[in-house]
Amino acid sequence: MTTVLIANRGEIALRILRATKRLGLRSVCVFSDADRGAPYLALADQAICIGPAPAAKSYLNIPALLQAAQITGATMIHPGYGFLAERADFAQAVAEAGLILVGPPADVMRMMGDKVLAKRAMLAAGVPCVPGPSSVLPDDPEQIAQLADDIGYPVILKAAGGGGGRGMRIVRTPADLPEAFMLTRQEAQRFFGNPDIYMEKFLQRPRHVEIQVIADHFGNALWLGERDCSMQRRHQKVIEEAPAPHIDRDLIAAIGARCAKACQDIGYTGAGTFEFLYEDGAFYFIEMNTRIQVEHPVTELITGLDIVALQIDVARGLPLPVQQSDLVSAGHAIECRINAEDPATFAPSPGQITYLHLPGGPGIRVDTHLVSGAEVPAHYDSMIAKVIAHGATRDEALARLRAALGEMQVQGVATNLPLQRALLSETDFAAGGVSIHHLEHWLSTRENAHV
Repeated sequence: MTTVLIANRGEIALRILRATKRLGLRSVCVFSDADRGAPYLALADQAICIGPAPAAKSYLNIPALLQAAQITGATMIHPGYGFLAERADFAQAVAEAGLILVGPPADVMRMMGDKVLAKRAMLAAGVPCVPGPSSVLPDDPEQIAQLADDIGYPVILKAAGGGGGRGMRIVRTPADLPEAFMLTRQEAQRFFGNPDIYMEKFLQRPRHVEIQVIADHFGNALWLGERDCSMQRRHQKVIEEAPAPHIDRDLIAAIGARCAKACQDIGYTGAGTFEFLYEDGAFYFIEMNTRIQVEHPVTELITGLDIVALQIDVARGLPLPVQQSDLVSAGHAIECRINAEDPATFAPSPGQITYLHLPGGPGIRVDTHLVSGAEVPAHYDSMIAKVIAHGATRDEALARLRAALGEMQVQGVATNLPLQRALLSETDFAAGGVSIHHLEHWLSTRENAHV
């Protein structure tokens, strides 16, 4: 029997564990000392400790994970999201150990992890990109200034090996360019070990819209619809939904087809997400996530597909069971990320959950690994649950989600539930189609109102 080692923790580890059970596969969960008492570990066929609480000594410890796979007889490793999920060196190490990674090949992951190489690949595949050169910036200040003039201000400088909102700086005037270049290069080196940066046009009020794809080893590639992830704070997503409201369906279909074709062109296999900025009726590629996304449940609810199970089956060498013409998008789904954090200051709030009541009812899905009495460690990301609502229409999904968040109770740690409840009733979000700057503007307005 095939054994899958789940190289992650928390909500996504449990999600993968459930997929392995549905597929009839044996599961191994790794855990750190901080997660030793996690309730979901009892559901795995085997659980093995891989190190102390700090992620660098456990969930990011490649030799420990490979040794755990060897000890437990695992032949496949699923990295989930975060931690090592997009690390090409991990993918390479897994392959060299004779194991199968649930994800794309290391060389493809490496290419798509470099923003400049990814942009070149997308341009070659006919995927529209943000205006700007498909190369890293030179050292010559005059050349840099000329590139900025050619693009037109404002421009944005980005780390070629970056992500997560780090190593980015907006430049609005020529006078600001030299200092911005120096600071961004320093950040790129500090955060990503790569000083290369590139330049693009800064779009003023874009939306963040992404296309979910999956591809097998037989040349088949599908796009599974789009998601709007524009409700963000400091480049971190807060609410996600599918489909994206108020965007022409023919335009979505055209960009989705190009993404699927791009997967075939670059030899991509597994699940992935093409992320775009959308403004004034046009899409602009910004990056590709070569892994499962936190927000995959909204796509699962509107398509009826189990994307995590499909990931595993593709890695096992099975062909995709459906064709593009078989896919149907039904209704609307919206997801709220519930974090253990202060809803006003966003400071993390680790500790013990003394009481947990999860919502239910028609169209409600809750993805969480926690129960009453469980610990929220201080060492990892603060997300503790995802509450997702599905309805025949966006209005119905919103109404169900509002009711679900009103019902949900978490005691013992602070959470962002009050913030999420307020956001779901915010006028502009309720209407649909807000920009990526909307949430931070709303938050600043709210803060000023309390001064």
